[in-house]
Amino acid sequence: MSAPSAVSVPSSQASEDFSTFITNFRAQLRDTFRRRGDIDAMSLQRGLPPYVLRDVRSCKPLSAFIPSEYGGRGGHVHESLSVLQAAGYESIALTLTLGINGALFIQPVSKYAKDEVKGPIFERFLEHQHMGGLMITEPDYGSDALSMQTGYTEHEDYAHLQGTKHWAGLTSWADFWLLTARKQDAEGNLARDIDIFICDITDPEQHIEVEELYTNLGLYHIPYGRNRLDAKIPYVQQLVPERTGITMLLDLLHRSRIQFPGMGMGFLQRMLDEALAHCRGRHVGGRSLLNYDQVKSRLSTLQAYFTACSAMCAHASEHAGLEHNLSKISLQANAVKTVVTDMMQEAADSVLQLTGAKGYMQDHIVGRGYVDSRPFQIFEGSNDILYQQITEAVLKSMRRLKDNNLYNFLQQSELTARASDQFKDTLNITLDPQMPQRKLVELGRVLARIISMEFIIELGERGFRSDLISNSLAVFRRHANRYLCAYRDEGLPEIVEDYADDSAWVDLVPSRS
Repeated sequence: MSAPSAVSVPSSQASEDFSTFITNFRAQLRDTFRRRGDIDAMSLQRGLPPYVLRDVRSCKPLSAFIPSEYGGRGGHVHESLSVLQAAGYESIALTLTLGINGALFIQPVSKYAKDEVKGPIFERFLEHQHMGGLMITEPDYGSDALSMQTGYTEHEDYAHLQGTKHWAGLTSWADFWLLTARKQDAEGNLARDIDIFICDITDPEQHIEVEELYTNLGLYHIPYGRNRLDAKIPYVQQLVPERTGITMLLDLLHRSRIQFPGMGMGFLQRMLDEALAHCRGRHVGGRSLLNYDQVKSRLSTLQAYFTACSAMCAHASEHAGLEHNLSKISLQANAVKTVVTDMMQEAADSVLQLTGAKGYMQDHIVGRGYVDSRPFQIFEGSNDILYQQITEAVLKSMRRLKDNNLYNFLQQSELTARASDQFKDTLNITLDPQMPQRKLVELGRVLARIISMEFIIELGERGFRSDLISNSLAVFRRHANRYLCAYRDEGLPEIVEDYADDSAWVDLVPSRS
């Protein structure tokens, strides 16, 4: 890798005003996905046609993530989220592709890489449309990522990484990878802390072999697979943490999670627009679907999700910058990630219900959206696990304050102070620190929605439409109360492992000869 630490501004994207930049990007996306491309046929194939990637890259959308000293637009979060929103309106796979590049590669490299490697890397992104991703997950260590077995041995000029990673988005596509590994001593023991290295696969010594490409259920346009690492990576390509490798990884992941609304925003808006267009044009029983109360309920919920995601984008724009260390903001990062991905899946499910059989087609925007939005609830932390962690974080803070009354705690937190007013009676409860895991998850769902309501209130104070704000708060209040009922339910059914014994219904039907 060459030595210069910065490059000259390579194109007009870095200097043109953002309004022009994003308008041109949206126009290019519309032309590519709606006029030039057979979008229905495109949805059925794996990967993207070369002209799609070429057209998208021609606008250099990733320049929004790259610092200005390296030819980018400056890495302003509101610009990055707007790029993701524009892409998500046309293609959920495209916005995820840009999100992987931006949040899981460019931002951590911008913050933690050595100066002498940033310039050449970002030049290749801007001038040669290269891409980058992140490899953490291993076949036997999914959610237990910190137990990863990929290790590295130290040599004079390089670290030798060996191991297996899988389910990394952009497998076989990315030119650069951030690889997580643990230092291995002479006895083969792995260190507790982790390190992160930049792998440049154009260097034969930095070898990653794609052992298998997966036939993923959705997100056809993004390749996933199993990768075997046998890479000799120069130390200059090792990221430098501010404290430990684990806190660096948490900073990286929390920044990515808190920016999920950028990917969700365009998708939710598209689902809302598709639902409105369908209901306006569809007549049942001699009247428009818009006149049916249950349809109105679904549409108002979709609008509530649009408003909530807007609020999350505004919040992230001011809190996700590289100048902030986000390693300790697990509560809001996990709340944002879980709620926005739940909204994406629930929105697609609701629009699929409205469109009926027409939407239940693999080449329909709603059918694709239903399948493609589902994995967002799994990757970068399964939502069940993150909901549990939300409650555990609250319980830990309550112990520190020596107060186990939930309402009292929420009133004292800037993340929930105003929103919790709407639950004064129902949240005036004493929490059991030893509650079962399923209770931790249910309460986490409640807490995540109250945090989301705080963001919505904040957006309203900024001048967002008051009718949309009040509607969104009402929907979230109803959902939080529904989850709170599930939390309060004392029934905890247990699994019956030998269920097949004495459980054949036909044996209980009177025989008829």
